[in-house]
Amino acid sequence: MRGKACTGREMSNQDATFDFHRYRQLLAEADDEIKRLAFIDLLIEERAKERLEAQRASDRDAMTATTIARVLGKSMA
Repeated sequence: MRGKACTGREMSNQDATFDFHRYRQLLAEADDEIKRLAFIDLLIEERAKERLEAQRASDRDAMTATTIARVLGKSMA
């Protein structure tokens, strides 16, 4: 697995916010093709997690708005 080659890989469970210093360190450690590919995989994986979290938050907001609209609609009837 390519992801195992990159030192600092275990840090991928950190907060999904962009961590410039961490990525800069991982890039500096990526001194061969396998480590560079692992770094790219990490960036893609973390970006996918961010998008999934944003989609889930949006879905929760939509469900909350729908529930509120139903409750208000029933209470006004």
